[in-house]
Amino acid sequence: MTTPTTPTAPTALPTSPTATALPTVPTVPTVLTLNKRLGLAPDARAVIITCLDLGQSHAANVGVYDSLRGPVATTASIMVPCPWAREAASRFRGEDVGVQLTLNAEHSLYRWGPITYAPSLLDGNGGFPVTRPDLWDHADLDEVRRECRAQIERAIVWGFDVTHLTSHWDAMILRPEFFDVLLDMAVEFALPLHLPSADEQRNAGFDFRSLAAQEGILFPDRSVEVGAGAQRSLENVLFTLEPGVTELRMGPCIDTPELRALTTDWAKMVEQHDVLVDQATTRMLDRAGVSRVGYRQLRTAQRLIPAA
Repeated sequence: MTTPTTPTAPTALPTSPTATALPTVPTVPTVLTLNKRLGLAPDARAVIITCLDLGQSHAANVGVYDSLRGPVATTASIMVPCPWAREAASRFRGEDVGVQLTLNAEHSLYRWGPITYAPSLLDGNGGFPVTRPDLWDHADLDEVRRECRAQIERAIVWGFDVTHLTSHWDAMILRPEFFDVLLDMAVEFALPLHLPSADEQRNAGFDFRSLAAQEGILFPDRSVEVGAGAQRSLENVLFTLEPGVTELRMGPCIDTPELRALTTDWAKMVEQHDVLVDQATTRMLDRAGVSRVGYRQLRTAQRLIPAA
């Protein structure tokens, strides 16, 4: 007769990190504040001072580069399809310049159009659609994607060290199917984005800022369009800034007959140029305790491996 043995507890199997560890959740860069990503103090107030519409006119080219090479402005964006874009490229000397993806031509008598074969992006009057709804209603998204990639690649071929992407008139931000294309371009080229402030999402009807953050794309905490009365408007913004990075957007131009013929807003653009090249504006930034950053710094932070 066999003596029964007392059952022993099963020996624990050795753990296998591969077999038993839970999947690692990748760190999403934007869980860190943008200030921290840029090496700024948590309560620091910083501004990106952006010059829009480089390439749209000769007046804009001179005004934008004057501003970038002056004491205040930190970045600009080029509209590649515009008639004066090639001349803007010839003036480039390594400044912080992004691509303002352009699918609209808002002037009835001054036109520009796609640089690719894109029939759905033409309005019948020799260029891109004048309005955003016209673009949204008729554009083929495959043609949009091809056109946007071509604009970025052309800027690179021209010699620009592209620092970020933005969308002319926010046309590619305020509709979800167009924003998908914009976000894909930002991911493909590893570039940060200009995005409107969070309150603009109510108009768009979807959370484009969260979608960008989920893809690891960096963007300013908020965005402000500087309007008429540039010096007073800029002063009001600077002395009421919240901590974080705020983008201030302006369209500096010099006063020329071309500009006066182009737009009724010419005086505002000339004033913005004058403010951006004025040393008094630098002193105002100092008094407000505001530092300046550019999109190149956001691009560097975005491309770094996120901190744990």
